[in-house]
Amino acid sequence: MATPRTVLQLERKAPSFRPSTYFIQTWGCQMNEEDSEQLALSLESLGFQPAASLLEAQVILLNTCSVRRKPEEKAFSLLGELAELKRANPERVIGVCGCMAQARADEIRRRAPHVDFVLGTGHIDEAPALVEHALQERRFASSLDLPERKGAIVTDVPSRRLDRKPKLKAFVPIQYGCDKFCTFCIVPTTRGRERSRPTRDILEEIRRLAANGTREVTLLGQTVNSYGKNLQEGRVPFSELLWRIAEIDGIQRIRFTSPYPTDFRQDLIDAIRDCPKVMEHVHLPLQSGDDEVLRSMRRLYTVDRFREIVGRLREAVPGIGITTDLIVGFPGETEEQFRNTLRAVEEFQFDGAFMFVYSPRPGTKAADLPQVPIQERRRRIRELVALQNAISVRKNQSAVGTAFEVLVEGPSPKNPDRLQGFSRENKMVHFVGPESLVGQTVLVRATSGHLWGVAGDLVPSH
Repeated sequence: MATPRTVLQLERKAPSFRPSTYFIQTWGCQMNEEDSEQLALSLESLGFQPAASLLEAQVILLNTCSVRRKPEEKAFSLLGELAELKRANPERVIGVCGCMAQARADEIRRRAPHVDFVLGTGHIDEAPALVEHALQERRFASSLDLPERKGAIVTDVPSRRLDRKPKLKAFVPIQYGCDKFCTFCIVPTTRGRERSRPTRDILEEIRRLAANGTREVTLLGQTVNSYGKNLQEGRVPFSELLWRIAEIDGIQRIRFTSPYPTDFRQDLIDAIRDCPKVMEHVHLPLQSGDDEVLRSMRRLYTVDRFREIVGRLREAVPGIGITTDLIVGFPGETEEQFRNTLRAVEEFQFDGAFMFVYSPRPGTKAADLPQVPIQERRRRIRELVALQNAISVRKNQSAVGTAFEVLVEGPSPKNPDRLQGFSRENKMVHFVGPESLVGQTVLVRATSGHLWGVAGDLVPSH
């Protein structure tokens, strides 16, 4: 096998190819979705246009996820199918990007030799050079270096294209990497150490989005509320960033995900309470309702600390929506410890939750611990999902009669006769109304509650 060359070794030549079409398959989190948008913009800068389907594309990029095993299995399965496409058309370019590329590049090269390049998470702006190299040189290449954070100051953050397409809602990364090193999580390996973007760059990107019609931004980071450390400009607290974004004309709504409980301070609670543009919703990952399991996970808080934050949030912002992440079947989790998670879910009454069976990630400390049998993990997730779903339905039914402020996104994909959008509290809301309301903020009074959210009637404006 030839030694992979890094993109830094590639020579830029005058294009000897005619750009055609591209297709990007994305798995994973909002950060991956946003990375895929950046990948698309970089390909379009070369003259490529989006293909109607994967089968019609000259360039195929798989933007992968390694947080759980399932997305990796899907990626390898699709890579197997793409081998036949590559044989039928050797001119087609196949690239693997994202977290799985970062963590398992050698395995990808071994199992899928038809792949032209792998591109990790640290320099997605190098995608154009890798595509050009694949089209001109027909030799495998890779770019896998993660930016280092030396000392107290960060200068190496990914460059971004700001010529984004008009959209009502947009994700904006404000931070890359993570310093928490939870024992179940591979993110510090796949995305590197925590690095905050300069505040001026974030504000400039959001100004451009607002000028192009964006009305809601969601700030992204692995531990988004620890934003502002290690900046050349000096420390900028996350709450201060929220207030600065709120000053941008055109932006009506600000959301963020995901905060880390230990870094959740009073100034952030005050910003949620006092800043009209910051939405009354927090996605606060609990992961487990048992302190011993939290310690084994290396989560740096206790259930009592989590309880304190939830209490202060609900006292300061009555009616706030609180959602969470939960893992069952973590190595060593006993039945009683699982019951503690059920008790915590019953106590906290989350509006919703992302719930997962623990998935061992090679290279993490938890992967080497004794594992809970998979059938037991599956039984536990079924019980947890049933409990949380019942809570979600009950909470949504209790909202009947409440008028919600909704940013109208468009017709519901499942019921085109109804419009849909999210309330400030992040509840999905369906209602009947004219399509001329798309992009506007309206009041909708809930008439029925469901697992997915609420349905309601448009409140006439006066």
